Amino acid sequence: MTAQTQQLKKKTWSRFLYSDETVGHVFAFPFIFGFICFSLIPIVMSFYYAFTNYSLGSKQATFVGAENFTRLLSDEIFWKSLTKTLQYVLFSVPLKLTFALLVAFVLTRSSKMVTLYRSLYYLPSLVGGSVAVALVWKQLFARKGLFNSILVDAGLSRINWFGDEALAIYPLILMSVWQFGSSMIIFAAGLKEIPESYYEAAEIDGANGVKRFFYITLPCLSPIILYNLIMQTISAFMTFTQAFIITGGGPNNSTMLYALYVYNQAFKYNNMGYACAMSWVMLIVMSLITLIIFKTSKMWVFSESES
Repeated sequence: MTAQTQQLKKKTWSRFLYSDETVGHVFAFPFIFGFICFSLIPIVMSFYYAFTNYSLGSKQATFVGAENFTRLLSDEIFWKSLTKTLQYVLFSVPLKLTFALLVAFVLTRSSKMVTLYRSLYYLPSLVGGSVAVALVWKQLFARKGLFNSILVDAGLSRINWFGDEALAIYPLILMSVWQFGSSMIIFAAGLKEIPESYYEAAEIDGANGVKRFFYITLPCLSPIILYNLIMQTISAFMTFTQAFIITGGGPNNSTMLYALYVYNQAFKYNNMGYACAMSWVMLIVMSLITLIIFKTSKMWVFSESES
């Protein structure tokens, strides 16, 4: 090998090492490696286990076909958990987004303390899903908790929040609404992108604050609303900590959210194959609901390019 050939190879290797594509691949490798090991492989394995009677600790999984999926049809707790999860999503997501939008609208007004207020309102979203906060929330709705103390001081009787099947789900919904900070920040960013000229033109035409909100703010913010709606809907379907810590699914499975039931089947009853089948059913349900939201968004999402 001549010296000229060696020098050419060194230049080629140097160009490869310091090229933009190589640097990009190097920086992307940790994410790609993590996605393959901790997301893609578990997804493929769960799909396989959904057709087996696999349990943790067993050396081999026996293929049973669609038995796990047909078993779901006769599982009363499965249907109840699905119903309660849908109820949780239908109540918590609209309330959270409404509250987040109203707070964001107020906090986008000019004020010296607006940064502090945003930080305080965003804080619950950072700690709201923790076990410690769930325990605090459980004490707030206890028989001698803060909310019952307020009712007693107002001359009303105490409410057994977690002992009543009809009421037990609502403290969990309120806790979800309390964690509105992330949606609020996104709404606040969207509100700042609406041109002031729109409001000035509407004010000249005599539109009051309510009309400006419904005819300018909401249409211009509709793409942000769509994004928050989809993200919060998916997050609500995956709710686990609140039900696990506060109620444990009781009373009488009235707060048995879907993620909690999957957890119980997998780690409490050691039915990993059945739990995997439930997970794929929930994935299908979430995908259908997301698809419906996307399809119906054409009727209410405003786009300047289409206007």
